[in-house]
Amino acid sequence: MSVCKVVPHVTSRNFGRISAALSSAKLNRSYFTYTQSLSQPLDRVPERLTAKEAFEKWLKSGMTIYAQGAAATPVPLLDAMTEVGAAKNLKDIKVVHMHTEKEAKYVAPEYKDIFRSVSLFMAANVRKSVAEGRSDAIPIFLQDIPKLFHRKIIKPDIALIQVSPPDQHGYCSLGTSVDCVRAALVNSPIIVAQINVNMPRTFGDAIIHMSHIDTAVEDNTPLPEHGGKPASPEETKIGQLIGQNLVENGATLQMGIGSIPDAVLSALKDHKDLGIHSEMFSVGVIDLVKRGCITNNEKKFHRGRMVGSFLVGNRALYDFVDNNPFVEMLEIDYVNNTHIVSLQPKMTAINSCIEVDLTGQVCADSIGTRMFSGFGGQVDFIRGAAESVDGRGKPIIALVSVTKKGESKIVPTLKVGAGVVTSRAHVNYVVTEQGIADLFGKTLRQRAYELIKISHPDHREALEKAAFERLKCMPAP
Repeated sequence: MSVCKVVPHVTSRNFGRISAALSSAKLNRSYFTYTQSLSQPLDRVPERLTAKEAFEKWLKSGMTIYAQGAAATPVPLLDAMTEVGAAKNLKDIKVVHMHTEKEAKYVAPEYKDIFRSVSLFMAANVRKSVAEGRSDAIPIFLQDIPKLFHRKIIKPDIALIQVSPPDQHGYCSLGTSVDCVRAALVNSPIIVAQINVNMPRTFGDAIIHMSHIDTAVEDNTPLPEHGGKPASPEETKIGQLIGQNLVENGATLQMGIGSIPDAVLSALKDHKDLGIHSEMFSVGVIDLVKRGCITNNEKKFHRGRMVGSFLVGNRALYDFVDNNPFVEMLEIDYVNNTHIVSLQPKMTAINSCIEVDLTGQVCADSIGTRMFSGFGGQVDFIRGAAESVDGRGKPIIALVSVTKKGESKIVPTLKVGAGVVTSRAHVNYVVTEQGIADLFGKTLRQRAYELIKISHPDHREALEKAAFERLKCMPAP
C-alpha cells in the first residue's frame, strides 16, 4: 500500500527534532491567553505521549470531547480514551462528532455510564446506540454546526484530531476533514493530535501549526477507505439521465459519496469546464480531472481550484489530494453557506434520500422513527442551487426506485415518524432509473403524476390508487 508523500526532509522519525528546533517552551498557558488563529506559530511545542498516556493525563469525568470525523477519525485515540475511561471508572463524558469511521467502542452498552455519543451527523457505528437511547443526535444543517462551538452551545474540553506530520515550518494539515474542526479547535482548551504519515497534506483552512497542539501522539494507522464498488445497472442509468440531461458544460457540481454520484461522474466524460464546490467529493473526480473535464475555470470564486470540506474515499483519492494546490479544503460554514452556493455558475446539486412521498417530501435522515444519518448538507445545497444567481442552478434528488427488497421508494406517504429533511417546496428535480420528474411549479396532482411516472412499473397502479385516496382526484399532467 502506498502512503501519501510528506514535505521533503520531514518524517515521523525527525518530528521530535523539528519540534525542539521550533521551541523549548513549556506547556504552561491558558488557551485563551493567545490568538485563536491556528496558523500563527507560538513559542511552544506539543508534549509527545502515547495515546493511553495522553488520556491518563487529560481525561476526567464530566468532560466534553470533540472528535474529528470521516476519513480523519482518530480511531486509536478514541480507543485509548475508551480504555482509560473504563480503567479510571469515569462518568458522564460526552463525545461530540460528525460521521465517524470504524468501530465506536465507547458506545458499547458496558460503557453507557461513562460515555455518551452526540452525533451531528450519524454513521452506522452509532445507530444502534442511538436507537437504544444510549447516544444522542442533533438535527442540524452542516453549515450551522460551527455555530454550536462559537456560541458555546457545545463547549469541548478536549479536541481529538488527526493531522499530517509537520513541514519544515512546523505546519501540519487537518487533511481529509476540515468541516467544523477549526470551530471546535479554537474553542477547545486542550488539543490532542494523532500525527499520521498516511494523512494527506491539504490546503485552505486545513493548516494548523504544531505549536497549537498540546499533546502529540504518533500513530501511522492507515486511513479508512470507501468506494470502488461498481454501480448497479439502475444507478448507471440514473447517472446517464443526470449527466446527459441536467448537467451543462461549465456547471459547478456538488455530490456526496456512493455509487450514484460516481455514476453521474462517469457520465460526464464529454463535458467541459466543470467545477467542484461540494461539502465532499469522492474518487470519481480523479478521472475527470485527468481528462480535463474538471477545470474550475468558470467559477468566479476559487477559480481553477476544487473546493471541498471533507473526504471519504480510497488510497487513490488520498494520494490525489495530497500536496495538491488544485484542491482547497475549507470550513463547512463557508462551503455549505446557501448564499455562497447560489453564487456558483450553473450550480448543480445532486443528493440522495431514503424515500419521497407523492407530494415531493423527502426523507433522508430516518427510516420511520429510527434515526439513520442526519440533515447533512442536502438542504444547504438544494436551496443554494435553487437560488442560483445566474438562474441556471439545478437542485436534484436522485434515488433508485425500489429498495433491495423490492419496496417502492416513491411512497403515498412517508413512513410514520419519518423526518422531512427537504420539504416539498424545496424539491425541483427527482431522478430514478425510470426517468426525470420536474416538480417545480407543479400542483399536488401534477407532482403525483410526475413521480408515479418515474416509480417502478410494479408499483405504479398502487401509487395511482393511493394518490386518488389522498388527493380525492386522479393524478394528471
